[in-house]
Amino acid sequence: MMQNVHLAPETDEDDLYSGYNDYNPTYDTEDLENDTAFQQAVRTSHGRRHPITAKIPSTAVTRPVATGYGSKTSLASSMGRPMTGAIQDGVTRPMTAVRAAGFTKAALRGSSFDPLGQSRGPAPPLEAKNEDSPEEKIRQLEKKVNELVEESCIANSCGDLKLALEKAKDAGRKERVLVRQREQVTTPENINLDLTYSVLFNLANQYSANEMYTEALNTYQVIVKNKMFSNAGKLKMNMGNIYLKQRNYSKAIKFYRMALDQIPSVHKEMRIKIMQNIGVTFIKTGQYSDAINSFEHIMSMAPNLKAGFNLILSYFAIGDQEKMKKSFQKLIAVPLEIDEDDKYISPSDDPHTNLVIEAIKNDHLRQMERERKAMAEKYIMTAAKLIAPVIETSFAVGYDWCVEVVKASQYVELANDLEINKAITYLRQKDFTQAVDTLKMFEKKDSRVKSAAATNLSFLYYLENEFAQASSYADLAVNSDRYNPSALTNKGNTVFANGDYEKAAEFYKEALRNDSSCTEALYNIGLSYKKLNRLSEALDCFLKLHAILRNSAQVLYQIANVYELMEDPNQAIEWLMQLISVVPTDSRALSKLGELHDSEGDKSQAFQYYYESYRYFPSNIEVIEWLGAYYIDTQFCEKAIQYFERASLIQPTQVKWQLMVASCFRRSGNYQKALDTYKDIHKKFPENVECLRFLVRLCTDIGLKEVQEYATKLKRLEKMKEIREQRIKSGRDGSGGSRGKREGSAGSDSGQNCSASSKSERLSAKLRALPGTNEPYESSSNKEIDASYVDPLGPQVERPKTAAKKRVDEDDFADEELGDDLLPE
Repeated sequence: MMQNVHLAPETDEDDLYSGYNDYNPTYDTEDLENDTAFQQAVRTSHGRRHPITAKIPSTAVTRPVATGYGSKTSLASSMGRPMTGAIQDGVTRPMTAVRAAGFTKAALRGSSFDPLGQSRGPAPPLEAKNEDSPEEKIRQLEKKVNELVEESCIANSCGDLKLALEKAKDAGRKERVLVRQREQVTTPENINLDLTYSVLFNLANQYSANEMYTEALNTYQVIVKNKMFSNAGKLKMNMGNIYLKQRNYSKAIKFYRMALDQIPSVHKEMRIKIMQNIGVTFIKTGQYSDAINSFEHIMSMAPNLKAGFNLILSYFAIGDQEKMKKSFQKLIAVPLEIDEDDKYISPSDDPHTNLVIEAIKNDHLRQMERERKAMAEKYIMTAAKLIAPVIETSFAVGYDWCVEVVKASQYVELANDLEINKAITYLRQKDFTQAVDTLKMFEKKDSRVKSAAATNLSFLYYLENEFAQASSYADLAVNSDRYNPSALTNKGNTVFANGDYEKAAEFYKEALRNDSSCTEALYNIGLSYKKLNRLSEALDCFLKLHAILRNSAQVLYQIANVYELMEDPNQAIEWLMQLISVVPTDSRALSKLGELHDSEGDKSQAFQYYYESYRYFPSNIEVIEWLGAYYIDTQFCEKAIQYFERASLIQPTQVKWQLMVASCFRRSGNYQKALDTYKDIHKKFPENVECLRFLVRLCTDIGLKEVQEYATKLKRLEKMKEIREQRIKSGRDGSGGSRGKREGSAGSDSGQNCSASSKSERLSAKLRALPGTNEPYESSSNKEIDASYVDPLGPQVERPKTAAKKRVDEDDFADEELGDDLLPE
C-alpha cells in the first residue's frame, strides 16, 4: 500500500514549489475579445466534446487502468500542472493538506455524504471529576465563601443587618479554613488575596452597620497593615467616618488626611469628598477657619451645593458679612446639570415623539432631576433666610439683596418665594401690617404666586376674625389657582364661620379631590358633619384621618367625642384611653374619662381620672367641684375642705365656695371653725341670707350673745327680699308666679343644705351636660377649623390648625396665638 504514496524528499537542493508563479498565457483574459477561436467557441458549439464512455474511446491522453494491486501512472493536468503525488522529472510533488469537504476515497465506493462526521456516533463520556481531590475541595470551598459574601451584601441591602453580620462572620471563618488548605497543597504565592480582601472588607462594613465600631476598626486595621493588599489606604476614609460617628474628631481628621495623602490626584471626585468630610469635621469642632479653607478649595476645584452651603454656614459662624454675600453668589452659580423643562414639551403632533416624551416625563432620571432641583432650592432658600437678617442693617434690606441676586441667576422663580418668606418674617416679629403690605404686592404677579400670597392673607384675616376680608382673599386665591387645596380650605373656613356647613363641606371635598393628602380638609369635613349631626359620616372621616395620622391627639379626641354623641360610652372610653397614651398629661382628656366613668356609675375609676386631672391642672373648677362632692359623699368632709378652699381662691367673688368650706367644718364637728368662717363670709357678703341663717343657728346652739344681732339682720334682709319679689311680680304683666333668685346653695332650714347626696346628684347632672365650648381642640365655633397656610416651596408646607390645639397638655384651651406654627420649617 505504501508504494503508491510518494513523500517529498528531505533534501533542500531544489525548490519544490518552483514554477507555480510562472506566467501561463492561457489565463490571459485581456485579449479574449480578439481571439477568433474563443469567440467562435462562444457563439457556436465548436470545441464541445462528447462525454467519455466505455464504448467510445476518447481522443484525449490515454489513461491506464489502475487496479488495486498495480500502480497507477500519474497524469498531467490539462494545463500542464503536475498532479498531486505524481513523479515528474524524478521529483515527487508534495502532498497538500487541502482537501474538498466530505470528499474521500470512501465516497467513490458508495459511502454517504457526511461532512460533519455524524455517523461516527456520540463522543466518548468526559472523564469523571475526582471530588475527593484537594484541588476540587479548595475550589468548592472558595465558591461557598463567595456565596456567603454575596448573601451578606444582599441581607444588608434588605435591612437585615444581623443576618448580614452572621453571613460575613461565617464567610470569614470559611476563608481562613480555605487559606490553611491552600498552604498545605500549594505554595503561599497561590493564595487568593482578592477573596481575602473582599471577605475582610465586607466584615468590617457589617460591623460598622451594626454600630460595632471597635470590631470594625480592628478589621480595617488588619487590611490596612497588610502590605500585600493594594490600594488599602483608601479604607482609612472609612475609619475616619467611624471616628466621626464616635465624635472622636481629632482622629477622624487624622485618618481623613492620611487617606487624602494615599489617594492619587487623578481620583478627583474621591479627594473632593474626603475634603468635604474634613470641612464638616472642622465645623463640628468649631474650627471654622480650617473648615473655610477646605470648602473654599472645593468650590474652586469642583463646586457643589453642599460645600457651598457649608461655606455660608462657616462664614455665618464667624460673622463675615462680605464673605457671606460672596459665598451666596457662589452657591447660586453652582450648575445643576439637569435638562430644562422644555425638553418634556412635545414640539409637534408626531404620535411617536409624544409617546417617547410621555415615557421619559416621569422616569427615574426625571425623578432624580427633580430631587436635585428641590435640594438646590432648599439650600438656597435656607441660606437666604439665614444670612438676610445679618448681611445688612435690617432683615428687609438683606432680603431685598438676596432677591436681586436670585433674580439674576437660574433660580428666578425663587425670588417670589423669598418675598413671601420676607412676609413670614414680619409675622414672626408680630408686625402684621408690614406682612399684609408685603403680601398685597403679589396681587399683580403670576397666578401661582398670587394664589400663595392671597392664601396667606386670607389666613391672617381669618385669625383676626375679619371674615369678610378673609373670604375676599380666599376667593382671589381660588380664582388664581382653582387646584390650590389650601385656598379651597380657607374658603371653606370662611363659609363655616358663617354657619353654612353644607357649602363648607363642598369646598373641603374639592380641596381633598385636588390633593388627597390634605389632612386639614378631611379633618374639617368631619367637623362639618358633626355640626350637621351626620355623626356616622363624621366618624368615617375621622377614622380615615386616624389611618393617616396614627398618633394625632386631635383626631383621637374627635373620634371619642363622636362616639359619645352617638351614646356609645364604652367606645368613647376606649378611644380616650388611646388619647391619654399619646398625651398622658392632658388634664381635659383625663377629666372627660372621669366624667364618662361617673355617668356609667363607676365612682372609683371616675375619682382616679379626676384626681389625675387635678394633679396636672389644679385650676379646673368642674374637677375641683366633683372631687369636693366625692369626699362629702364618702363622709370625708375634712379632705373636701382643701378643694373648696382652692375654688374660693380661683373664684373669690363666688360665695358658694366659702359656704361649702364652712359647711364642711360644721359637718365634721368643728363648730368654732365653722362659726369663724361664717363670720368672715358675712363681712365679705353682708347681704347673703344663707350665711346669716347659719350664723343664727350656730350662735343659738353655742349660746352666744350675737344671736340677736344676726337674727335682726336676717329679718331685715328677708323683708327686703319679699318687697323686691313683690315689685318684680307686680311689674310682670300676666306673670304666672314669682321666680325669686336664691343667692346661696350651701344651707337650708332643715340643716341638710350641704347634703352629700343632693350635691352629688347636682354635680352629676352638671357634668353630663358640659357645654361644647369647654371641649378641648375646639374652643369656639370660629376656632374649630383648620386655617391653612401655603408655603410656595411645596413639600415644606405646614398648615397650622386652629380647630385642633397644638399643645394638648395645656388645659386652659385659650385661643392660639399666631406664632411659629404658622411658619414653614
